[in-house]
Amino acid sequence: MSALETHLAGGVTTLCRCWRLVRRDGMTLGFTDHDQPVHFDGAVFAPQGGLSGLALAQGTGLSVDNSEAEGVLSAEGLREEDIRAGRYDGCGVEVWQVNWADAEMRRCLFRGTLGEITRAGGAFRAELRGLTEALNQPQGRIFQRRCGAVLGDAACGVDLGAEGRSAERTLEAVEEGWRLHVRPVAAVAEGWFEGGRVVALSGMAEGVSRRVKIDRAGDGLRELVLWDALPGLAVGDRVRLEVGCDKSPGTCRDRFGNLLNFRGFPHLPSEDWLMVHPARADRVDVGSRAR
Repeated sequence: MSALETHLAGGVTTLCRCWRLVRRDGMTLGFTDHDQPVHFDGAVFAPQGGLSGLALAQGTGLSVDNSEAEGVLSAEGLREEDIRAGRYDGCGVEVWQVNWADAEMRRCLFRGTLGEITRAGGAFRAELRGLTEALNQPQGRIFQRRCGAVLGDAACGVDLGAEGRSAERTLEAVEEGWRLHVRPVAAVAEGWFEGGRVVALSGMAEGVSRRVKIDRAGDGLRELVLWDALPGLAVGDRVRLEVGCDKSPGTCRDRFGNLLNFRGFPHLPSEDWLMVHPARADRVDVGSRAR
């Protein structure tokens, strides 16, 4: 029997829960429901009420372990702006049961990631997803007409740092975090950044990016409309604009000269073509699939 099991079997226990969050940018935060800091594994778990947990539902099968975390936006380092900006999306989570009188007596109750986060009245609720969640994700290539690679990744091979494929600008105006105005980018045509990204290089949103829905010129400025708002952006922040790709073979060939790395299947027959019934005619010409 372990020391913690011996402690649990006793008449009096000194237990608490500790939560550790590890963001994708490497930042680590620790919280506990005890009234004093708890130390172990080189981390400090602060008694700031940043998180509290609902009942854990865990099983031995491949179903996703379900739980939720609730908290108020008062803990140091846990800001609503960061949650809205997506800095905690996919964040690693560990939940520990700890003997606060001797932190060597502890066990991990849950290990996984944060899922959907909702906010209301200065508080938030986050879904916890277990390690088996990864087994529910599609693996391997998907057979589709358009390219399945991400622009600039290893499969694509396009160098986004090449001339004309990105530009840095200072924000001249921001409307509700999703409509941005910058100085004109004379080297590229209107619509060049549609489907691309805007990456914040400074300010409260530094390091966060969003996809571009519309790229157009007007009133002496370049206007960029994002698919989702990017909280924290302000006039004067520096951003990087990255070229977009609509995943078609024509764009891959003409814009990037990268057709050899195209990861789609443009000649796949459509569903309508596959469902055509046999005909009695001597010859049935369904046309070329290469369009």
